[in-house]
Amino acid sequence: MKSNVHIIEHEQPRAVLMSLITPTQKRQEAFVAEYSLSELVSLAETAGVEVLATMTQNKESVDSKWFVGKGKAEELKQLLEEHDANTAIFDQELSGAQVRNLEQYLDVKIIDRTQLILDIFAQRAKTREGIIQVELAQLSYLLPRLSGQGKNLSRLGGGIGTRGPGETKLETDRRHIRDRITELKNQLQEVVKHRTLHRERRKKSGVFQVALVGYTNAGKSTLLRQLTHADVYVENQLFATLDPTSRNLELPGGKEIVLTDTVGFIQNLPHDLVAAFRATLEEACEADLILHVVDSASDMMATQMYVVDQVLQELGAHQTEQITLFNKVDLCSPEQEEMLSDKGEYLRISAYRDGDLKRVCDAIESKLMGDCKTFRIPAEKGDVISLVYRVGEVLENEVEGNDMLIQVRLNNKEYGKLGYLLAAYALDQAYNEGENSEHV
Repeated sequence: MKSNVHIIEHEQPRAVLMSLITPTQKRQEAFVAEYSLSELVSLAETAGVEVLATMTQNKESVDSKWFVGKGKAEELKQLLEEHDANTAIFDQELSGAQVRNLEQYLDVKIIDRTQLILDIFAQRAKTREGIIQVELAQLSYLLPRLSGQGKNLSRLGGGIGTRGPGETKLETDRRHIRDRITELKNQLQEVVKHRTLHRERRKKSGVFQVALVGYTNAGKSTLLRQLTHADVYVENQLFATLDPTSRNLELPGGKEIVLTDTVGFIQNLPHDLVAAFRATLEEACEADLILHVVDSASDMMATQMYVVDQVLQELGAHQTEQITLFNKVDLCSPEQEEMLSDKGEYLRISAYRDGDLKRVCDAIESKLMGDCKTFRIPAEKGDVISLVYRVGEVLENEVEGNDMLIQVRLNNKEYGKLGYLLAAYALDQAYNEGENSEHV
């Protein structure tokens, strides 16, 4: 019996990469544009694209019709034909009209940096939350560009730029997409409520939250795995992990905290993506401490640190206490390592060195723990005593009559939080027994 099933094999994207450099970019940092194109190559390879060649153009301003100049578009067409490429990837974001014009002229699929990053996220998303966030970002990107998609919407080739919701939106109209965006936002609101509940529970229980943030491929997941022995995916590639992972970590003093690995940042991170992943990225906002993991072996370390700081500022997390971890020092030359600070809120580390991991734990403990306070608590208030043990580091305790005298180390933030929680018991007793004793 003859089978009616037809298997369609997607043609692997073979691409030429294109970047436009304007005078503004040149004045900022001459090498940033070159690095950005190099990063685009890594992004393309991560997405499964075969990169055949790269091109750049120095131009006074962006061409509203072609993005690049007409002459450069002709050069690009010749290069595409010469390499038998089926895709052109641009390092900057294109308008719908520019995509349509370039597709008609070059007769290949046109992808910009934003769409490429969204495609990688579509491949990486595994949890329901991650899938919702990626689809929301993709549809938000697509909606204003519907009229300019041209062959992207008519081709059945699938592949890069059409993964995730891409394969289901080929025949949708604006109304359908708007309805879907509204539906996804509602689903995401439920995720936000769920996360908020978890945060409130953590606050009430006195558990510290520490967030790992950093540029993509800085080594955050490796650090999480080495510190907590977590079974997390670690690979030397961009956005190797997308969905956040939280694990418990016991500090040297015995206190347990929650350590969370967040999604990696990248320069020109799509705004739609930042908006869609706000619920996830807010883990950094709600954290008691941020560990900024830096790839100290990267030639673009300073730029990468700046990008992370900008995203944290956009999220409103820039005022949270931070420790900067200059990771991968084992890959640095002695001269490079010497230039990195190793004092105060900066540490030079390798995630694979046990001694460095201990220093990280000591730094976290030092930052989270603070001054010593002594609380006098009635012995029958076992739940209050338990709370003090959870929130702070208990150094000493002794029984005096019907009371427990507990000496505990707390930072100012946790001291204020503990004071608020203890006040909720409305115990009608006053402060006494010396100026450094708190009587409940």
